[in-house]
Amino acid sequence: MKRLMILLLGVCMAVLPVIASTEEAGTVSSDYEPLYSFAEPYGFRLGGAFGFWDMRNDTFMGFLNDHFNSLTCTNETKAYSLLDQSASKASPDGMPRMNYTNADIMIQWAADHGKGVRGHVLVWDAYMTTWFFHEEYDDAKPLADRETMRLRVASYIDQVITHFEEKFPGVIYCWDVVNEAIGDNAGEWDGSDARHLRTLRSGTSNIFLDQVGNDYVEYAFLCARNTVEKLGANITLFYNDYNMFFPEKRSAALALAESINTYAKDSSGGFRKLIDGIGMQGYMGGYGTQDGCLDESIITNVKESIRLFHEAGLEAQLTEMAVRNFDKAKVSEHDRFYSRLFSEVFMQANTADSHPLTAVCIWGLVDANPYKKDYVYNLNSPYGCLLTQKYRIKTCFDSIYHTLKGD
Repeated sequence: MKRLMILLLGVCMAVLPVIASTEEAGTVSSDYEPLYSFAEPYGFRLGGAFGFWDMRNDTFMGFLNDHFNSLTCTNETKAYSLLDQSASKASPDGMPRMNYTNADIMIQWAADHGKGVRGHVLVWDAYMTTWFFHEEYDDAKPLADRETMRLRVASYIDQVITHFEEKFPGVIYCWDVVNEAIGDNAGEWDGSDARHLRTLRSGTSNIFLDQVGNDYVEYAFLCARNTVEKLGANITLFYNDYNMFFPEKRSAALALAESINTYAKDSSGGFRKLIDGIGMQGYMGGYGTQDGCLDESIITNVKESIRLFHEAGLEAQLTEMAVRNFDKAKVSEHDRFYSRLFSEVFMQANTADSHPLTAVCIWGLVDANPYKKDYVYNLNSPYGCLLTQKYRIKTCFDSIYHTLKGD
């Protein structure tokens, strides 16, 4: 069976055309020591992200391998990527079934190269497949009742964590259990709810809240904790969201974490710790605009968030960091700002007595096309990443490198 799986993996990888030409992909300097090796003495992992189709690009994957010791699959371990409708309909126990093909190839690559992986994400209302919530996994049929949905969520979480831990023991070192459950604007949550639990996203009702219950976040963490304990796995559990260094959303996150950790009791009557940490997505600056970029308050607020989460007994991770810059004339200013984030915040966060910051994961790795103002342009920005569009090292990377190295 093991030989068959290796052969199948080889077949799957064979269908990925490889971009090996430096003329096509550009070059990444090999004059640098591993960037993550300079972060390790400060007590945090240094991470990057990749998608399934990035594996065609030898240059980009080589950059990830050289400089990061934590990786995140951008989409392939999310529920809407894993869930298999046909297999779910045919499942003998009525519980959901998944197709792990692409995710397994990616996690196998990480394992083969000695990388840890952030599992991202078990429960997220955005883009979720609606058939998951209907009888017989069929959109044309009525919505399933709440008891059924709670069983499905519990089964999904248990199956996914178990699959990756048993197939790749110890590779996934943490899971984002729930993503972006906190609302941002008035009208997106119940005003009496200190958690600011999202009821609407862009006018669309939160289907997990509606069909699983007002405690769906707490319940998801309970399910995840039960599985981790059952497996005896060393996996930490995170709540992940954007704008977590803004005071109002940070306060809601702290209230949500308190609710999660007072949700279930152990056999002695004490509360079980279900959540270990908060993932701060770390998109910094304006969305598609220079307004708000490179603002001094970002440095202050990120530092304060790490401190407050630590005081609440929670780890902090920067999980999807993109320090945006839309102005080519401000490249040098951006380099200095990025360097300050490392020197004034990340490198000072952990001490001999406490280690609240456990990972800094950068998703803004490759500059967006400055002339194609699409989602990637807004999200990562055209002048804010570590590599050019040709995958060449930028002064931004060089600045971070020498800051971490202490030059």
